Amino acid sequence: MNGFDRNELNKGGLDKSALDQGRRSLVTAIGLGAISGAAWANGDGRKPTTNNPSALEASTATASVRYASQQVGEVSIFYRESGPSDAPVLLLLHGFPSASHMFRDLIPLLAQRYRVIAPDLPGFGNTLAPPRASFEYSFDRLAQVMAGFVDALKLTRYALYVFDYGAPIGFRLAMKHPERIAAIVSQNGNAYIEGLSQEWEPWQAYWRDPSAHNRDACRAALTDEAIRFQHAHGAPEHRLSPDGYQLDSFHMRRPEAQEIQLDLILSYRSNVALYPAFQNYFREHRPPLLAVWGKHDVFFIPPGAQAFKRDLPDAEINFLDAGHFAAETHYVEIARLMRDFLRRHRY
Repeated sequence: MNGFDRNELNKGGLDKSALDQGRRSLVTAIGLGAISGAAWANGDGRKPTTNNPSALEASTATASVRYASQQVGEVSIFYRESGPSDAPVLLLLHGFPSASHMFRDLIPLLAQRYRVIAPDLPGFGNTLAPPRASFEYSFDRLAQVMAGFVDALKLTRYALYVFDYGAPIGFRLAMKHPERIAAIVSQNGNAYIEGLSQEWEPWQAYWRDPSAHNRDACRAALTDEAIRFQHAHGAPEHRLSPDGYQLDSFHMRRPEAQEIQLDLILSYRSNVALYPAFQNYFREHRPPLLAVWGKHDVFFIPPGAQAFKRDLPDAEINFLDAGHFAAETHYVEIARLMRDFLRRHRY
């Protein structure tokens, strides 16, 4: 497949309403069945019992997932939502090169207690954004669009879950409206220089010298092999579904997708420049912060998680036996940690 035109959904080849209904059926028939089985094991195949109320509560979750779009200026933001409309809000922000589908297994585990909202960023997933010629694909611009999304949904108080690219976008939202942030959960979402590994060198070379040669060198991160590596490295093989990385690769083949990602790779240097501002936000506003970090991540390494305690001494740091995409393989553990953390902070 050489590309994918999202407009094809409306040209007779695929019926969007049928696709949406199919996805809802899959959530109910497959996703919830997986929760009640081996996914709840603690590494030794044990299932939850009635002696573990929190595990039992999540294993009997029945929340459905709703799919919708919200217009924000020129961008039609696709998002997933689940949970009671009047419940405390969790805003989940995904990372590169994925989209909100990376939260497909986590959302039902959180939605019994929370209103969970997971949008696709511009340039990712099913969000419809203008071409590069008329839209700036930068982190500042993406954060502006997501701020408009938050305002459009009238989210005046929420907890943030940030991963990878979602972290610098979420931290921008937090700096702009610190009064809205009830808590932050960082899953391999970095804000410190020491969290960047040597794997960043090709991107850093592009930041220092944005030449055509250095831009082309970054294309290696956009291949099917590189995308699968991001998902698979450090992940227990028996837990890794191929769905996530195959869908990420599919989206990367759409028209302009690779050039958009290369624009964002260059723009990532603006996030590193903002690290001191992010850290000042932490010190000044003291948001409750939980880090749930895949300890085998070769991109955002464990010192990046530990560094949160420098500015937030009460931050809770947890390392999982996982890689970069910890939410793909350890969503049960992450949900358990989140629910406990948020409950103790009365959210």
